[in-house]
Amino acid sequence: MGKPTGFLEVERRDRRYAPVADRVQHFKEFVEEPGPEAVAKQASRCMDCGIPFCHSGCPVNNLIPDWNDLVYQDDWQAAIDRLHQTNNFPEVTGRICPAPCEAACTLNIDDAPVTIKSIEAEIADRAFREGWVKPHSAPRGTGKRIAIVGSGPAGLACAQQLARMGHAPTVFEKSDRIGGLLRYGIPDFKLDKSILDRRMEQMEVEGVIFRTNMEVGATVSVERLLDDYHILVLAGGAEQPRDLPVPGRDLNGVHYAMDFLTQQNKRNAGDAEEKAAPTGAITAHGKHVVVIGGGDTGSDCIGTSFRQGAASVTQLEILPQPPLHENKALTWPNWPMKMRTSSSQEEGAEREFSVLTTAFEGENGQVTALRCSRSEMVAGPDGRMVIQPIPGTEFEIKADLVLLAMGFVGPRRAGVVDGSQVALTPAGNVRAAMTDYRTSGERIFACGDMRRGQSLVVWAIREGRDCAAAVNAFLEAEQKSEPALARSA
Repeated sequence: MGKPTGFLEVERRDRRYAPVADRVQHFKEFVEEPGPEAVAKQASRCMDCGIPFCHSGCPVNNLIPDWNDLVYQDDWQAAIDRLHQTNNFPEVTGRICPAPCEAACTLNIDDAPVTIKSIEAEIADRAFREGWVKPHSAPRGTGKRIAIVGSGPAGLACAQQLARMGHAPTVFEKSDRIGGLLRYGIPDFKLDKSILDRRMEQMEVEGVIFRTNMEVGATVSVERLLDDYHILVLAGGAEQPRDLPVPGRDLNGVHYAMDFLTQQNKRNAGDAEEKAAPTGAITAHGKHVVVIGGGDTGSDCIGTSFRQGAASVTQLEILPQPPLHENKALTWPNWPMKMRTSSSQEEGAEREFSVLTTAFEGENGQVTALRCSRSEMVAGPDGRMVIQPIPGTEFEIKADLVLLAMGFVGPRRAGVVDGSQVALTPAGNVRAAMTDYRTSGERIFACGDMRRGQSLVVWAIREGRDCAAAVNAFLEAEQKSEPALARSA
């Protein structure tokens, strides 16, 4: 490494946020960028640690020590080239990835890991500012057309890789804009959508064709795609939200988190209200909001609610509160379970742990409160841990708007999944091995959350890239066998 003693001389300094009072007034990104010089100093902290454990924490296989050293050496253009070797969209992962690489960093043993995520974001953003990000078009085409269903990170990574291999990918998206969960699930204050738009422009020049408002299984059939394309790749998300079937679930004011988030992102994109909310506006303005679910989606609901002018926001988590600090001897370099506070939660949300919602109360068809009790984990008859209410701990929480953010249970069955008739796993995901990403359907592949269940954006990019390689290998093998078949005929 260029600075062997950097970790001894430079303290960890990560990106800062704009003050809460300022940032809740808008939906724009609020991270205060430190600038190239400060980022280069942080990159100098990367140790020559022999075994780069950060690699084990990064699903997309980023060459982290390599580009840290290049940044320290002020060779930013080489850094973006090295970053693009493994990651199609570092400007996205540098914003919304939870950074398991930092948890695995050797310096995290002392709770001061290298600011890998911030360095990654600065490399990507500077590359765009300097004009270093150019389209990479294949010199010749193969004539092989591939249909990709879903324009989230898995579908986009798969499409870009296939285009660069010389194939002709077409991405089908059921929504009116490209991006999937990145477009309509992630709030603009975490990921400005111009970040996506500039990548789409690059991909179009490279040969990727985008088709919006095309729901496979409804607008166009799976059979038609298999007739028109050599390969079909299922790269949709795990979009089926987990429900909460308790008394009062049908009351007005109880909504899925994604319906709430999508509406606001459409408004931010300039859509008229009747287009953003065709079935009725879901707004937190002046309301007491309760978010059920303690993950990233729940956190996004909190930040969006405050920006809409919520009177209060309470977040409920069914699991116990995790410890403030992990036991490094037991967890490192793996991702630890510990108390984390997101930027949205810092904006004023009340957080409650070990809470089980037993019913929704309402008046005149509108939700007014939640009936809850404290919960505990106990061993069930089969020995597995189950969550049960603790008798005598019942209480109520006032609520004008309830947002269900309890995760997702797999891909939606109606549409492309049922239309393709591919085999599913017991969990309801499309069955396909990570070795070749082939499903039970002839010439049908699958990758991303539709295959593995809800996961991280880095896993989606990794699977999209690997699936593209698998599709390419399949087509090459098929092409080699065709002359032999012709000779035998």
